[in-house]
Amino acid sequence: MSRHAPRRAAMAALLLLALLPAACASRGAPAPGMQHAAADPDDPLEGLNRVSLGVTYAVDTLVLRPAAEAYQALVAPEIRAGIRNALGNLRSPVLLANNLLQGDLDQAGVTIGRFVVNSTLGLAGTIDVAARLGLPGRAEDFGQTLALWGAGDGPYLFLPLLGPSNPRDLLGFGVDIATDPTTWIGGAAWVAAARVRGALVVLDTREALIEPVDMMMAETPDPYVTIRTAYRARRAAAIAGHGAAPPAAPGTGFGAGMGMTAGEMMDHAPGGR
Repeated sequence: MSRHAPRRAAMAALLLLALLPAACASRGAPAPGMQHAAADPDDPLEGLNRVSLGVTYAVDTLVLRPAAEAYQALVAPEIRAGIRNALGNLRSPVLLANNLLQGDLDQAGVTIGRFVVNSTLGLAGTIDVAARLGLPGRAEDFGQTLALWGAGDGPYLFLPLLGPSNPRDLLGFGVDIATDPTTWIGGAAWVAAARVRGALVVLDTREALIEPVDMMMAETPDPYVTIRTAYRARRAAAIAGHGAAPPAAPGTGFGAGMGMTAGEMMDHAPGGR
């Protein structure tokens, strides 16, 4: 097998930001690519972005949501929680790199402490013992680091199977992938492990969003506009708070940008709630 297969498997985790917008369209909303809203000067590619949302919606309807529903039905909640914690723990090297690049030595110490405690006392990260000891996790990514260095975000992008992003955060995601030590290792066993990890990231995130997104969908007339507004607000809040926002999605932290809960989407939707 190619030595780059682990990276391809990690890239599969990009699907997770697609899960939220795709699910938004899955409860009777008009086809995402066919909706129209007021022109946004910071979204010059809206027409193409809406087509990308439609592609994502189709993949979600045919593959991702059914797989997530099966995962939810077949795997006990306690086991799902352990998988979620372990996936978050595996992101510790990426979080640490961004702590250091942001000059946040205090949080770097917390990240190291969390990894050591959860990898040992937490049974390979399946139990978040560190949080119980007063060391809560915090999301960091290189898109946020670039913003703190003064880089602008650029136009809004919605990429097929990647979800909401912008040029800065997309570049940041690529750097985060390269920073992850698991992408540097080859060998058949590691290829298989990386593929399993990528699949679990997708399943874990999509499963956690089934009910919240359905609730959100009942209150928003245009998923595209809601997602765009919420994504921007979420990123601005994370950057302004220097990483104070909670982890993307349920603790896994993957994606071309930051994820958000359905409640956060409604809070930042046009007109609020």
